[in-house]
Amino acid sequence: MKARHQRLLLIVGALAALGLIAFFVFSALNDNMSFFYSPADVKAGKAPQNKLFRIGGLVEAGSLTRQADGVTLSFVVTDTVERIPVHYKGILPDLFSEGKGVVTQGRLNDEGVFIAQEVLAKHDENYMPPEAAQALKKAHEEGVAGAGGQKTEDGRP
Repeated sequence: MKARHQRLLLIVGALAALGLIAFFVFSALNDNMSFFYSPADVKAGKAPQNKLFRIGGLVEAGSLTRQADGVTLSFVVTDTVERIPVHYKGILPDLFSEGKGVVTQGRLNDEGVFIAQEVLAKHDENYMPPEAAQALKKAHEEGVAGAGGQKTEDGRP
């Protein structure tokens, strides 16, 4: 075999090995990735079934209920348009409260209840995850458009 053919074979082999490594890396990343969805997206069926994902919005006021064991609780996450019930067993972050922003990670069960594995609360009153803020803004705009775009005298919907 000529030296030219050997170099070509070496280059093709190296490219194939590099492609295989890239495939395995991206495959592993895809399995560990968790996408963010708003409650409106979940109700529209855009969220994956039986896969881990994040849902974010506001904890609906008056929706927090605790079981007798003190660590099992339920609450509702809303984006002001749709509502998703959430069940969680664990200790909540100190900043978690009703009416405040939250991002939860888990899976949606067959009854449409989100079973959270992790609950994240915002760290101060001015911060909201960009995805949650965008989802709330989009839901508010769609709500205004759905209501005929009518606003009060001060410009609020």
